[in-house]
Amino acid sequence: QVQLVESGGGLVQPGGSLRLSCAVSGVILEYYAIGWFRQAPGQEREGISCIAANGGTDYADSVKGRFTISRDNANSTVYLQMNSLKSDDTGVYYCATDPYGFGFCELTLTAYDHWGQGTQATVSS
Repeated sequence: QVQLVESGGGLVQPGGSLRLSCAVSGVILEYYAIGWFRQAPGQEREGISCIAANGGTDYADSVKGRFTISRDNANSTVYLQMNSLKSDDTGVYYCATDPYGFGFCELTLTAYDHWGQGTQATVSS
C-alpha cells in the first residue's frame, strides 16, 4: 500500500533552517506530484508547496523565496528546504501524493489522496 513518512522536523530559532523529507513507498514516485501542507495550532491545514511529476513547482505566497521543494525519484523522496524560518511557520508538516499531477501541481488539499502522519516543526526563541 502507499505510505508516506515525513521526517526532519524539530525546534529551531527564528531565522534558522530545517530540511524536511518525505519518503514515499508503494508507488513509482516519478509519476506523482507531491505536496507539502502545514497545519498550525487551531488552524486549518494549508498547502505550502508542491512539485509536479515533470518537476514544476508551486509555493504559497507566505513561503516564496524562503522554501525550496525538490525530488529524488531514484530514492523515492521529496524534500522541503525551509530557510529564514519565522514563528508563523510553526506547525505539523504533512506530505501527500497527487496521482494526476504530471504537468502541474496544486496546493489544494482535495487533489491529494494519500497522506503521511506529519512531522512537527517549531520555530521559537
